[in-house]
Amino acid sequence: MKALITGLSLLLLGGCASNGQAPWSALMSPGACAKPSSEQELSLNLADDMANEGKMHASLANLQSLPESLPQVRQRKAKVYRLLGRSEAQPLYRSLLGTCMAAEGEHGLGQLAAARGDNAQALTHMQRAAQLAPTDEKIRNDLGVVYLNQRRMEDARFEFMTAMELKQSDQLAAVNLVTLLIYQDNWGQAAQLASQVGLSPEQVTEAQARAEKLKAAGAPVAKDQVAAASDTPPVLIK
Repeated sequence: MKALITGLSLLLLGGCASNGQAPWSALMSPGACAKPSSEQELSLNLADDMANEGKMHASLANLQSLPESLPQVRQRKAKVYRLLGRSEAQPLYRSLLGTCMAAEGEHGLGQLAAARGDNAQALTHMQRAAQLAPTDEKIRNDLGVVYLNQRRMEDARFEFMTAMELKQSDQLAAVNLVTLLIYQDNWGQAAQLASQVGLSPEQVTEAQARAEKLKAAGAPVAKDQVAAASDTPPVLIK
């Protein structure tokens, strides 16, 4: 029995060493997330508000008063670090894998990969995120952006349409779909869609500029088309 326990302990230690995740992930059962207290929820909401207002450093300062054992805290920290261009984002996103926020972890890792131009890696993470959270419009939009970068136009169109139908008030996916239509020289549909969803002339001009960049020397879509920096559309990632 003692030998069996020792063997199991070694296996567990080997698993922790090989998965590349932060130590706290080993303390949580897969799919489990501790629920924040009401006071912690207030602090999380305050941090969200500050991030939405572009006050990333203030948002991070508020998050640093909360226990990092909470995946909700790590997810928000990872987002702020990503938007600030700091390397701390990646291990925090990885720490979410295997928890109830695994979709957010895969999504964040996909965003990081897309930002550095690694569309193959971005696609792997985005597809996993979409499987875990198929009704998250931001994930579906970002998956569409990766497909667009890879010139997989029908796949991209499908994801943008899905994102638009999931949240009609979010115009980011609509701008991306107009970009795709202009890239394909389908100006009639692009104009019809822009009018239907109420895009501004500035948004249409932005979509046209991105379509021209796509056509020029096979340039990838600008990284700021990957998910909104805040939950208030259509603010884009800096």
